[in-house]
Order: sequence, then C-alpha cells, then structure tokens
Amino acid sequence: MPVSLNKNLPDPGFGIYFHWPFCRKKCPYCDFNSHVRESVDQTEWTEALLGELAYFANRTEQKTVTSIFFGGGTPSLMKPATVAALVEGVAKHFPIADDIEISLEANPTSAEGKSFEGYRSAGVNRLSMGVQSLRDDALKFLGREHSVQEARSTIELARGIFPNISFDLIYALPKQTLSEWEADLREALLLAGDHLSLYQLTIEPNTGFAGSVKRGDFKVLGDELSEAMFDLTQTICEEAGMPAYEISNHARPGFECRHNLTYWRYGTYLGIGPGAHGRVKVDGARYACQQHKKPERWLKSAQDIGHGTELELSIESQTELAEELLLMGLRLREGVWFKNFKDAVGLSFSDFAPEQNIEKLVQAGFLEQDAEHLWTTERGRFVLNSLLAELLS
Repeated sequence: MPVSLNKNLPDPGFGIYFHWPFCRKKCPYCDFNSHVRESVDQTEWTEALLGELAYFANRTEQKTVTSIFFGGGTPSLMKPATVAALVEGVAKHFPIADDIEISLEANPTSAEGKSFEGYRSAGVNRLSMGVQSLRDDALKFLGREHSVQEARSTIELARGIFPNISFDLIYALPKQTLSEWEADLREALLLAGDHLSLYQLTIEPNTGFAGSVKRGDFKVLGDELSEAMFDLTQTICEEAGMPAYEISNHARPGFECRHNLTYWRYGTYLGIGPGAHGRVKVDGARYACQQHKKPERWLKSAQDIGHGTELELSIESQTELAEELLLMGLRLREGVWFKNFKDAVGLSFSDFAPEQNIEKLVQAGFLEQDAEHLWTTERGRFVLNSLLAELLS
C-alpha cells in the first residue's frame, strides 16, 4: 500500500513535560513511574514543580514552547488550578507558540470527567484517555476501574469540550482472537476523535503481570497472531483515514501528537517532576537529564535545592547521538531526515551507516530512502530493534 510521508523538513519543536506520579491504584501491566498515595498536598507539589521549571529555564536555551504535556501517573487527579498554575509558569519563563498543543492524560471515569471543563479553561486543548479496552472482561483483566459504558460516556463528554481528543487501547491480550480485536478496533474508530494510540500488550519486568506470567496464571499471545493483529490494525486504520504516523500511533493528517513528535524527531524538551527525562541544550551541548523517581525524594530535593535532578550527562559521543536519533526517528513513518541527522550528530548519515547495510535492508523490504530521508516500511517498524542492529553493524 502507498505510504504518505511528510515531504517538508519539520521543525522538531521544543516541549515541556510535567510528570504527575500519583494514581488511585497500580495497574498490573504498568511499568511507568506511578505511585499510590492516600493524600497529596497539591499546593506543595505545584510550588515544587514550578521551582524545577524555573531552574531549567535559567540554564537552557530560550526556545519557543510548541507543546506542554501532563503525563503520569494519572494527571486527571490534578486540580484544574494546579494545571493552570503550571501552564502560567511556562508562559512566565518561555515564549509560547500561538498554536501551542497542551495535552493532559486522563482516566475515562465520570469522577475525573467533572474536571474536564476546568482543564479546558486552564488551557488544555488535547485530552488523551486511557480507555485500554472496549470489553468489560478485558478491563477487569487489565486492572482498570472504569466500565466500557463509562468510557463511552466520558469520551462523548470530552468530545464536546476539547478540540482534540485521543484514547489508548491495548491489544494482543491472552486468548484474544483476531476477530475480537477487529470488532474492538472498528468500534474505536467510530468513537475516536482524530487520534488513537494502539499498543500491543508487553510484559515488563517488575510489574504485576510479570509475576503472573512467571506463576503460569496466563500465557502471552504467540508472535504469529500478534503480528497478524498488527497488520490488521495498519490496514483498518489506513482505510479509515487514520494511518500510523508512528509504530503505535494513528491520526488524521494534522492531528499527530506534536509533543511526542518532538521526542521522535530528536527535538529538545524539559522533563519536570519525579522520574521525568529531558533532552536539553546548554551552551550548545546536548544533555540528558533524569529526575529522582521516588516522589518523596524528588519533592525534598526540589524544595531544598530547587530541582530533583538525579542524573545529568552531556551526550558527546557521535555514535551515541546517532543511535539515539535513529532509535527515535525510525519509529516514524516519515523516518529520519538526513539534514536533521547531520545537524544533530555532526556528520552525514552516509559517513555513519555503511551503504551496503542500507541497501541490504532496502532490498529485503525493511527500509526505503530518497535523497532527503530514510524510513522504515511497515514490515521494518515491526522489527525495529533488530533492524537497527543490522543497520549499524
């Protein structure tokens, strides 16, 4: 099937990510930095997050902010006033793009839906909901607290408030059939706004599901059926006008998540809050930053010294820069732009990757290229890690 690519060299943008680490409960598949706490002093946390924002604002390049993303955890447990204060804090320190994208992740529950109007007033213009399944038995298996009916109602509520909505689904669940997934996907496309994130279930270490698999409580779906589900997903979403612009993300043209595109296009971004990661430039050098993961440790550090940075490393190795850029960029349908590669790494792509490796992967149907960029085929994106190893060998 023909592949539609971005034909113009894109601006990667500059994003700011706020991590709200708190959840009502820990889902068994989740390996994110999320924690259950009985109570949270949101005034105290707002001040700490604003303090860390100011710390980085004083050290990094003053670029125009193209996106703000509230992730977690469960950011829809934040009060609208907390969100508003953080958005105002960004505007205090940085110039703001006229068409800035401000995203917030939410659970599709009626309780959290009561805050949607407040988030919109605070500036949020894109809502991303963790629906995860359109079957009640699967929601129970995944440890979710909402029902399918509640999810449908919350999606409808969100569509009347936000100009851009998205929701997530997880597929390739144990014992799930291809026909079951097709039915769920077709219903999701009817419910969706302009963006869907569709993830295959993966068993991450140190999660509840990792223990379940080890005990033999259930078996993961086989590779052959998982791949068939992936292929079916691409076909159905393409036909519905929501092609994959990244391995797991589908959107109508113009509704791609701008914040995540900044990651994948190897742009710069601040990571604010417990466990957040950032890629920033200080005096022209690219730095990788990581914040303390445990909420209480991060909070104490932020209060004591103005930030919770655990690790800050200058990325000086051209090989490391190139590998990180390729790992991110080849996830995208548009692929990696040779000019962006040279600007970031300091050498041309042809100087880094052997031409015979590229040609071998093109002939095998995993890669394609033209004079301006290199991209993976659908077949290549499905085996990206193996592809990268072959490309760089």
